[in-house]
Amino acid sequence: MKVVILAGGQRSTISNEQEGIPKPMAEIGGKPLLWHIMKVFSSYGLNEFIICGGYKVNMIKEYFMDYYIYQSDITVDLQSNTVEIHKNRTEDWKVTVVDTGLYSATGQRVAAVQEYIDGDEFIVTYGDCLFDIDVEKMIAYHMERNRSATMAVARPTGRNEALDIDQDGQIVKIQQNAATNEAWTNAGLYVLNRKVFSVLQGNYNLEELLTNHLAEKGELITYKHNGFWTPVETYRDMVNMENLWNADIAPWAR
Repeated sequence: MKVVILAGGQRSTISNEQEGIPKPMAEIGGKPLLWHIMKVFSSYGLNEFIICGGYKVNMIKEYFMDYYIYQSDITVDLQSNTVEIHKNRTEDWKVTVVDTGLYSATGQRVAAVQEYIDGDEFIVTYGDCLFDIDVEKMIAYHMERNRSATMAVARPTGRNEALDIDQDGQIVKIQQNAATNEAWTNAGLYVLNRKVFSVLQGNYNLEELLTNHLAEKGELITYKHNGFWTPVETYRDMVNMENLWNADIAPWAR
């Protein structure tokens, strides 16, 4: 099953030192946020990725083109112009980076990579969220319920829309700023059937398309996650994640 990562937004404003880069390339512990997200999925054996780029997409392309060098110790002989690789370390990943446009909405970006998805089911996630969602269980949940789309939901952080969900996991309505112990919000992780491409048309937000077109037909189900989930949107978010990583207690690390 392929994993589509939405990484096409505008430049990062997470820190002054990292201005002018795509947000998913902002670093935690010396590794891009994008790398941390991909490691979560690869821990479940999901090693084929499609990255939907936009702003400075070439920076993402160059990172993966030179990944082998970045991860290894090297000796460069400047006179002979040769490079010797020592202690080479890499990942068992197949990465497709697609320029899906600078101003495209998330729905458009997913639609733009349809040709690279060859299975009936695929995963979509955002390039600025970290979580410890059990991806294997979520996929099994999706398969058992046989819906077009399964959306992971988590507890709001205080700046998210809250979803009113019934006992069967169906979305009833969306509420603004309802950060209570009973509230749920979109966690930005989806398992989708390729049937959703029929509604991914026009310049629309992915969540809006799914909730407007699939929820009312009973084709969107939610997967409730009570564990760790956070968007990394501000400098404070980044510092908090950096502290967790440096203390070796990062919940998303497997």
